[in-house]
Amino acid sequence: MKKAIVLLSGGLDSSTALYVAKNEGFDEVYALTFEYGQKHDKEIESAKAVARAAGVKEHKFVRLLLNQWGDCSLTNPAVQIDKGNVNRTDIPATYVPARNMVFLSVAASYADALEISDLFIGVSETDYSGYVDCRESFIKAMEEAVNLGTVLGAEKKRRITIHAPFLHMTKADEIRLGIKLGVDFSLTWSCYRGEERPCGTCDSCLLRARAFAEAGIEDPLLKK
Repeated sequence: MKKAIVLLSGGLDSSTALYVAKNEGFDEVYALTFEYGQKHDKEIESAKAVARAAGVKEHKFVRLLLNQWGDCSLTNPAVQIDKGNVNRTDIPATYVPARNMVFLSVAASYADALEISDLFIGVSETDYSGYVDCRESFIKAMEEAVNLGTVLGAEKKRRITIHAPFLHMTKADEIRLGIKLGVDFSLTWSCYRGEERPCGTCDSCLLRARAFAEAGIEDPLLKK
């Protein structure tokens, strides 16, 4: 059986990446969700719902308290989440230092233990909100690192591949693909705030709204 590990936050990108893995013939999908000190658990609850709907083989939760340092507005209660700006070029306050590097390192450890050579992550350079760890250069470098630092890659010569299917895809095209693959976007959560409904003003909400509008599809979260 073909096996893959998917980093599943419960957001739009990671949820679609999970369905891409299944569509590409990976019979057993292992979902990996991180509790990294977020101010709310809305995405984690969404990850649980998406994993159930997709029928993953196993869903692991890893607790890494990245809120112990830094002034990230997603993890530090003293730092407010700024109003969104989809045209920003600077690093936003929502950036969690080296988050994807940490997550992929843990995923590589999981892969090494289970001898799984395919990892999926839903990052994109096209709509990446200024996050440096969502770029192709980082993904390629990280792939080399995990192959040098795991028995699976270095000794057993089963090269670990980091799949980032949306690197050069717009979120609108990603949503269109997700609809074709059967993703239930009503189960996902993108908002940086953990309220009952999406705030509609943070970077993530603005990017999501633009993507659904460009795709010509109504966001099911806004129907609730």
